[in-house]
Amino acid sequence: MGGVLLTVHDTEPGAATVARLAREMLDADPAGTPGVRAVAERLGVSTAHLVRAFARCYGIPPHRYLVGRRLDLARRRLLAGEAAAQVAVDSGFYDQAHLTRHFTRCSPPHRRATSGAAGRPAR
Repeated sequence: MGGVLLTVHDTEPGAATVARLAREMLDADPAGTPGVRAVAERLGVSTAHLVRAFARCYGIPPHRYLVGRRLDLARRRLLAGEAAAQVAVDSGFYDQAHLTRHFTRCSPPHRRATSGAAGRPAR
């Protein structure tokens, strides 16, 4: 019986394509990107597919990448002397406390913990 084997193909784009397009979108406007779900919708894929594809290609989830891009943007503006509260909001964070919390999480431990008034790194 010489039947034809039919296969069901996934209608979502391949992982590498999804990850690349998502990264381009996140890089284009990190502060204005509303979130991973919105990126997935714009790409026409599920959020789960986007997260798996991005993590597989780049080694980190897309939300962590987006937060990192926002922190880079905020860091540059803070170093330029802009007010922290305004930098936080303009960089895509809810407020200055939200920005500070993410800075603290992403800073190396030796820069976070200090001992005494001298400000030396804790051991």
